[in-house]
Amino acid sequence: MKPTELAPAFFIAVGVILIFCKGVSWLLGKAGQPAVVSEMLAGVLLGPSLLGLLLPGVERWLFPAPLLPVLYVVGQIGLVLFMFQAGYAFAGHRTTKLAGTAGAVSVAGVTAPLALGVLLVYLTDGLAPVRKDGTPLAVTAAFVGVALAITAFPMLARIITERGIEGTRHGSLSLASGALDDLAAWIMLAVVLAFASGKPGPAIVTAGGAVVFAVVLWFGGRPAANLLLSSERVGDRGRLLGTVALLFLVAWYTDKIGLYAVFGAFAAGVIMPRSERTDRVVDTLTPVAAIVFLPLFFTFSGLRTEFGLLSDPAVLLFAIACVVLAIAGKFGACWAAARLRGESNGVALRVGALMNARGLMQLIALNVGLEAGIVGPALFTVLVLVALVTTIMTTPVLSWLDRRAPLSASLPEVSDRDIHHSPAVP
Repeated sequence: MKPTELAPAFFIAVGVILIFCKGVSWLLGKAGQPAVVSEMLAGVLLGPSLLGLLLPGVERWLFPAPLLPVLYVVGQIGLVLFMFQAGYAFAGHRTTKLAGTAGAVSVAGVTAPLALGVLLVYLTDGLAPVRKDGTPLAVTAAFVGVALAITAFPMLARIITERGIEGTRHGSLSLASGALDDLAAWIMLAVVLAFASGKPGPAIVTAGGAVVFAVVLWFGGRPAANLLLSSERVGDRGRLLGTVALLFLVAWYTDKIGLYAVFGAFAAGVIMPRSERTDRVVDTLTPVAAIVFLPLFFTFSGLRTEFGLLSDPAVLLFAIACVVLAIAGKFGACWAAARLRGESNGVALRVGALMNARGLMQLIALNVGLEAGIVGPALFTVLVLVALVTTIMTTPVLSWLDRRAPLSASLPEVSDRDIHHSPAVP
């Protein structure tokens, strides 16, 4: 297709995507699901799993092959902006007073699903056709383990804020644990990707480039961001322009060294100075990413998700096992760790439910793995199913717990066993 043909194809596709996502969001919003869950599901429904199955001609007309790279690039802009906001939010959540319990919950919530995912891949290798040809078994096992270990920290924060539980014991503990959990999972994913090629060259470039990136970002990017956002000679538009330019340069660099743009964007958000001016910049960028660009990413991911592959009994059984182990490894391990740290059963159950949501972060990881060539269509579909199930179940489980055993709001600073070693407030 010529550029003059791509432009109208892009406009009609984006229009349909945004309207459809809004419709699904309105419908599922009545069931208490956050918008991002609806958009994940809408993206899958617009792909071969539903639209392509019922109306293949319409799907091909709406999303012709030459349009897919355009959707990918525009979706990447949304991801970069979203991960920048996620990094900024991550840096704003201090975990000092909850460090002990949050650390224990995070370690359990990473190691248990990681180990279960690795074990599942090794036990089912050759039985379920989910490993991509040419990909080492260890790489596939490590990737599945990391994917199951991810917690959707930005979605976690959004659910906690929407439910008004950020001041409760379980809300604060989940935020602290989720932040640590996500950081650990992304570091492990970067390690898996670095060694996925099986050649020392790319891994050395990635490792060395990451060290250079960290040093330059901390000693150069951080002062530059401080100067940009504190200078009285730069207006709001100048700050916005400078922030976006810095963000895109960082995303370009991390993409080139094999760390991928999402890592750079997250790191850029972490080093931004905490101020009202930065808040205004983030508040300006976030709605654009959430309303316009992220639905394009969801749709692009949905176009690569084929639930028809689950018709293979072996793949379906593998998918069911993945879902079960993902829930047991994350929900179960986080609940157990919280209980061992002295939290009440009600608090521990809610922490487990919140930490179990994978959401957008797992979807991002899956797309990174697909682009890196270590994930095939079957495994991609299986792990998208895990992301959908574990995320959709979060709100209903929390609502069920609230009805079954209501908790009184309690600030984490009141009686914190990490400092005073006193019993946890239920």
